[in-house]
Order: sequence, then C-alpha cells, then structure tokens
Amino acid sequence: MIYFHIPFCKQACYYCDFHFSTSMQYKEEMLQAMHKELELRSNYLENKAIDSIYFGGGTPSVLTADEIARLIGKVSELFEINPQAEITLEANPDDLNQQQVNALRQTPINRFSIGIQSFYEEDLRWMNRAHNAEEAKSAIMRVQDAGFENITCDLIYGYPLLTDQKWTANMQQLVDFEIPHISSYAMTVEKKTALQHMISKGKTAPMNESQSAEQMLMLIDFLTTKGYEQYEISNFAKPGKHAIHNSNYWKGKHYMGIGPSAHSFNGHSRSWNIANNANYIKALFKNELALETEELSTDNRFNEYVMTSLRTKWGVDYEFIKNNFDSDYLSYLTKEAKIYLSNQELTLKEERYLVLTDAGKLLADQIASDLFIVS
Repeated sequence: MIYFHIPFCKQACYYCDFHFSTSMQYKEEMLQAMHKELELRSNYLENKAIDSIYFGGGTPSVLTADEIARLIGKVSELFEINPQAEITLEANPDDLNQQQVNALRQTPINRFSIGIQSFYEEDLRWMNRAHNAEEAKSAIMRVQDAGFENITCDLIYGYPLLTDQKWTANMQQLVDFEIPHISSYAMTVEKKTALQHMISKGKTAPMNESQSAEQMLMLIDFLTTKGYEQYEISNFAKPGKHAIHNSNYWKGKHYMGIGPSAHSFNGHSRSWNIANNANYIKALFKNELALETEELSTDNRFNEYVMTSLRTKWGVDYEFIKNNFDSDYLSYLTKEAKIYLSNQELTLKEERYLVLTDAGKLLADQIASDLFIVS
C-alpha cells in the first residue's frame, strides 16, 4: 500500500488538526520532493506488489489530473501495481467541477472519497468547509455521471447543530444517491484547533458525549437496515465494496507514506515524515529522507495488532496471537478481556475471534487501551 499525503488546502476546517498549508506557493517543489522520496524508498515494501494507492491530506483534489497521474506513473516505474489495484483520491466537492472530473477520468484513479460531512448549509459554515450544500450534491452526481461507481462519502455527527432529524436526513441522502461505501466520524475537539479555541471562548457549545453516542448507534442501526455492513467502527459498505486500502491497514498489512507527516509501517518498525513542508522539501532536494523511525518491541507489535484489529468486524484473532507471540500474550489477553465479555461489550466468536459488540463500539478506545500491555 502507498499513501500520499498532499499537504495543501484552500482553507482550514475549524476541527482539523492534520498537517497542511493554505499556501500553494511551493506545490511544484513538493511534488518533486515526493517523486524523490519514492525513489529513495523504493525498497521499503520489499518488492511487494501494490494493491492500493491512496491520495489523502490535506486536500489532494487541489492537484491537477496531470500532477496526480505523474505521481501514479512514478509508482509504476518503481513498483509493480496490481492490475486490479484500488486507487483512491480524497476530494472536496468544490474541486469536482466538470473539467476536473473529465480530466480525472483519463487517469488511473478508480475510486473517490468525497468529503461531504453534511448536506446542511449552516453546518458546513459552522465547520468552515470550503463547499456548500448544493456543491455536495452536484459533485456526487458529476462523478457518477462520469462513470465512477466506486465512491465513498464522509459524514460527521455529534456536533451541536446536528439534530437527530438532520442526522437521519444526511444518511438518507447518501442512501438515495446509492453510495456504496460510507465513512462516518464523531466530531472530536483536537488541541490547538480553531474549534477548541471557539469552545474555550464560549463562541460555540462543547461536544456532547451522549449525543455522539446516540448518533453513533443511530448510524449503525440506520445503515445496517439499508443493507450496509459495518466492517470497521467508522466504515460501512455494501457487499463487495469494502475499502481495500483501509481494510489492509486494519489487518496490519505493510504500507509506505509519502509526503510531510505521512506514516509508514513494515511489520517491525514505524516511521513518520516531518510535519514541515519547507524542511521536507529541503531534505529531499539533498537526497535525504526527512523521517524518524521507531523499532517496535514485541509489546508494541501486540498493542498495534489489538488496536487495529479490534476496530473491525473480524476482531482480534486468538490464533494469530498464538502463532506470532509467545503464550503469555494470549493468557494476558484472555484474562483482561473477561470483564468486557461479562459486560457484553466484547463477544468471542467461534471460540477465537474477540469482537466488539455495538455497546462495546462506544468504548472502543478504552477497551483497546485496557487490553494493551504496558511495559
């Protein structure tokens, strides 16, 4: 898997703490640096065939179709790309005008991830999104009319303006568009964001945990009844429409991140690029990698596996732990899981798969943390 972090946005959403810049001044230099990073790290994935490429950010749709195609072309020079590879572009609705969609149709992009978040004008303004409600709808239709069928859309819930009625209407809108994959996240207040500042100054209400929990349960119930499967806490798909890229991530497959702040994982170490555009470019122009690396201890690898797999419908596999760690790890896990099994927040399927129940999904981070081994 290869992930490109495109660190540019037209404007900053109030809730976002991802690394990005609203200045496009050094875009060409950034793309040159990404090409160079691909060259310098061509052996990182140990000649494994690439079955997914994902453009995230930031806002990757600010790139031209030609710039995107050149990055994919560079990957094809250095790696073997599976013929059926999933190649996803995250896009904001306001970038998906007819000219851009037509141009993207000529590239290897075969999947769109469209950041809708809400179909209500006042909600989008409250988030400081760059698009409006009408653009959200027209972008979906434009992409579908161009022949793209593999589409996922994002929605956010659990913020003060979102009534249960509006939340249901947002979900129904995507169902009506026959979107095959839906990702949905609770609004969180990250440090040093505009949203945190507005809450601290009393300019907007804080998030309500009970609202978030109730709207998450609404999400699960509503989309399940509409034929979607919740295969990961935040992700729902129609049959055969699971995201390859994200599924591989949760299953612990190896991936390489390209671009400032991008993370990589090869099974025994984790690395991350510096979150500074100028320094990233400067280093790559000197043929140097701008990253830090952490070798993972056995405890780290166990915790990583628990954290990612517990979020999925497949759950934590006792057989995987038995085959990849010594027996103490399985003994520890079964002991720590007992309280959550008795509370029906975890369930054990087929005597080997530890899976969150709907009640447990509300406590996913806490449960995973309690199952970690703390050295």
